[in-house]
Amino acid sequence: MTQPPTGPAPQEPEQYALFAYEDTPPSAPSAGAGGFRGSPQARRMLDVREVYAEPAALVTPRGRQILAGLPGVPVTEVPSHWRIPSLHGDDGNVARWTRIKTEALVLGVRHTLATRPNGRSADWIAPGGSNGCAMACAYCYVPRSKGYANPITLFTNIEAIVAHIRRHVRAQGPKREPNQCDAQSWVYDIGENGDCSVDALVCDNTADLVSAFRGLPTAKASFATKFVNPDLLALDPRGRTRVRFSIMPASDSRLLDIRTSPVAERIAAAADFLDAGYEVHFNLSPVVLRPGWQQDWADLLDHLDDVLPARVKEQSAAEVIMLTHNQQLHEVNLGWHPRAEDVLWQPAAQEAKRSQNGAVNVRYALRIKQDALARLRGLIATRAPWLRVRYAF
Repeated sequence: MTQPPTGPAPQEPEQYALFAYEDTPPSAPSAGAGGFRGSPQARRMLDVREVYAEPAALVTPRGRQILAGLPGVPVTEVPSHWRIPSLHGDDGNVARWTRIKTEALVLGVRHTLATRPNGRSADWIAPGGSNGCAMACAYCYVPRSKGYANPITLFTNIEAIVAHIRRHVRAQGPKREPNQCDAQSWVYDIGENGDCSVDALVCDNTADLVSAFRGLPTAKASFATKFVNPDLLALDPRGRTRVRFSIMPASDSRLLDIRTSPVAERIAAAADFLDAGYEVHFNLSPVVLRPGWQQDWADLLDHLDDVLPARVKEQSAAEVIMLTHNQQLHEVNLGWHPRAEDVLWQPAAQEAKRSQNGAVNVRYALRIKQDALARLRGLIATRAPWLRVRYAF
């Protein structure tokens, strides 16, 4: 159970009556053993055996909540969640890549609270409640800046994160014109460097963010996920949170989406999440080019068309994201999952790319990429014509 904070409560700026904000308190699930969070399936995903924590994170209400749910787990204090030599600086950890993700948890404080423009998937990238993930997708970009291990880092100063987002939303005012992100609301990505569904196995950060956007009528939260967590169905988002289920052909997922929910399970969950008050979109991501890719994507789109009810299709949209890879991640993957690199690392078809955050990666050469996107758009138009593509890159 979350313990009340000590000392004076932080002062929120007065909200503008013009937007009729409803500042409702978080209605989060407790940190106990109830619900999916305490199930054997959840334990298979995350069975924490050691916590690394900044001292400042341990004294926050969220830090105390997390530790209360992990009785008996040893805690090692570290000066920074970014610099943990036994995790980030030890190349021997490559062989323990997935075990570390299962058994280690890092608690930190997010010191830099900044919201930056995006314009693709979302209008804005908000400071999220985590960095890293318990899943082990072979193409994930987050480990590139962390060295040899990438377990979940949970930021325990969630009150400050929520307060920052609220101030930013209010400063924007109403959205003045529609764009590819949304026709009416400012869209804030709250899970850029993690998976909010997995974070919810440990603490209430995701619940607090969903609750905050429930009271922000000019904005909505958005996060992509590869994990079906039924506890999220109880958070009552009231249409103010968009869940983007990431999907790819099952053969690709079995090879590349390590420790994730099966693609068919993600698709089957769409109606439940819609009925629970979420907006439900899909990320066709990443699109990996290899022999037989077009037939496998056609089969996946046929499956979407066959199993999704009309109410899901009517509100759905998709993002199409071609594979981006990285030399350093390629080398790490060779140490724990070399089979993945048979399809991810294709120097003859790839070229250097500088990302929005300044990182130098590799992507499919422009002509190859443009041709593949045109082919996939054609498949969508014929196999799932109801699926609006919001953007593709």
